[in-house]
Amino acid sequence: MFVRGAAAVALVGSLLVTSAPAWADPDPTAPDAATPVSAEVPDAAVPVDDGRVESTSPATTKSPDGWTLTVSAKDEIQMPVAPLTTAISSREYIVGGVYNGALSGSGDSPKGVFEVGYQIGCGIDMSTSNGVTLTGTAGIGPSVSNFGLAFPGVLPDGVLPAVGGNIGGGITVGLKPGIINVFPVTKKEYKGPAPWVSISNFHVKIDGCVGESFIRSYATLTKSTDQGEAILSWYGVTKKI
Repeated sequence: MFVRGAAAVALVGSLLVTSAPAWADPDPTAPDAATPVSAEVPDAAVPVDDGRVESTSPATTKSPDGWTLTVSAKDEIQMPVAPLTTAISSREYIVGGVYNGALSGSGDSPKGVFEVGYQIGCGIDMSTSNGVTLTGTAGIGPSVSNFGLAFPGVLPDGVLPAVGGNIGGGITVGLKPGIINVFPVTKKEYKGPAPWVSISNFHVKIDGCVGESFIRSYATLTKSTDQGEAILSWYGVTKKI
């Protein structure tokens, strides 16, 4: 009886050793069901150029008579559009913005002129040159030749006239170094401490511009008195087209 009991105990022990417990460590190579599968992120959409331009910092100065002049801008737009001429040497832009002048000081109410406009720079200028011209030459050269037997003392059988021509041609392109074109949109005469100019959907166009072009806005504030004038200019960012 003792031997049979020991055998039964040994068999039960063998079963306990070979059986895997329910809480055994998971297989490290198996995928984790709790980990979500990362979704592919689509490429970011390419931003569309809406023509908006970040304005530069305000410009300020102080006149000899103690007045402080300031020029600033906001909400600027410079959008290139196809010119009506469809020529590759033409440039056209739709521009806009709000331009402000400010004057502070003591004395009579200030007055003067507030000018706002745009500057366009061209890499190559064709507007003041001869542009594209065609050159050519043409001519006619008559000639006479004999045909038949050609022996000493023997007249030829006949005379054969001939006419030859020559034609030559070429193209000449007149180019000049780059030029900066200034387009004043308005010259506002003002009286008071806060002149302003608002521009919307204004078209600026230039012809004879080859290569890269650049555009920027400008504003000039002039304070006038009987004794003198104080002039302050502000320039926007330069946009490459």
